[in-house]
Amino acid sequence: MKLMIASDIHGSAHYCSQLLEAMDRENPEKLLLLGDILYHGPRNDLPMEYAPKKVIQMLNARKTQLMSVQGNCDSDVDQMVLEFPILAEYCLIPLPGGRTVFATHGHKHNKAQMPPLQKGDILLHGHTHVPACEDVDGVWYLNPGSVSIPKEDSWHGYMMLEDTGFVWKDLDGTVQKVWNL
Repeated sequence: MKLMIASDIHGSAHYCSQLLEAMDRENPEKLLLLGDILYHGPRNDLPMEYAPKKVIQMLNARKTQLMSVQGNCDSDVDQMVLEFPILAEYCLIPLPGGRTVFATHGHKHNKAQMPPLQKGDILLHGHTHVPACEDVDGVWYLNPGSVSIPKEDSWHGYMMLEDTGFVWKDLDGTVQKVWNL
């Protein structure tokens, strides 16, 4: 399995375009978006080249390659213009060895409000805009950071899930962090 994971595009055509260029380089089976696709939200500044209509066009052109969960800035109105499902609260991804990835945005299920997971499973979410990899009482919490509005001196980036583990990369493809399964 080769899955690309990204979060928090927030309507930036500039960074969405860079993400899709990275997708072409990485050639994953799918791109999993962890929410906050079109709207920037009231707590964030406008990202570079805020142009949700351009983001809609770019993502709809790849609709068969995308999976998504709903972010706190995503709504029914967004689903009306996006041609792939975005309103699921979470998705489950089984991994070899019996582990499960619980992928969500992070505004409902997070380190403080854990979903029902077994030790060794993985809670994967965006929302904070900060890349993370930490053990929380035997459950691994991973976060790809943000495509367009990184916080806490992190990078504009994404994460790859391959058979060996997770790799965090900036939009140029430079490896920032590795976590082996």
